[in-house]
Amino acid sequence: SFTDLRRAHSLFSLATPSAFNDLLIYKEQTGSEISLNIRNQAVIFAGQDYKLNTWHSVCSTWDSASGLVQLWLDGKPSSRRFSSESNINGPIIIVLGQVQFSSTIKRIKEFNVMDQDSHGGAFDINQSFVGMMSDVHMWDYTLSPCEIQNYTDDLNFTPGNVLNWRALLFQIVGRVLIEDKQKACR
Repeated sequence: SFTDLRRAHSLFSLATPSAFNDLLIYKEQTGSEISLNIRNQAVIFAGQDYKLNTWHSVCSTWDSASGLVQLWLDGKPSSRRFSSESNINGPIIIVLGQVQFSSTIKRIKEFNVMDQDSHGGAFDINQSFVGMMSDVHMWDYTLSPCEIQNYTDDLNFTPGNVLNWRALLFQIVGRVLIEDKQKACR
């Protein structure tokens, strides 16, 4: 993701009828905190080097059997913490920039992202993300540190089996710009 927002904002929101923050990645107001909400339980990761106007790779892992969660920012792991030990069940709604994914694009998307305060709705504009996002993937298993590093370094990796950026069906609502991702010259 890439943004110049100084306020708190949502990066990823997955809701089910039983938990509106079943999986939420949320950048807190303070510049160094990112929270992961698993089954409505917040775990705050402090000391994150989240700079404005910079592309960041944000990854979270969660093992539903043990409840172990971890945040990876730009390929650097946080400490691991415990959260909910239950599975995500029921129909899911994933929201990125008011785009609801049902599960084809190799592009960058610029939009507003809001977290869901109910299953598929009750959005708060004051929590919205305004900026650019690319390459969102989700797996139904915990990635190894090597797999996360390959993804972060833009190397060969297995696309998400739950959410695959290159194979998304989505609906554009509002002011959204879709363009090819620009890579930095080396």
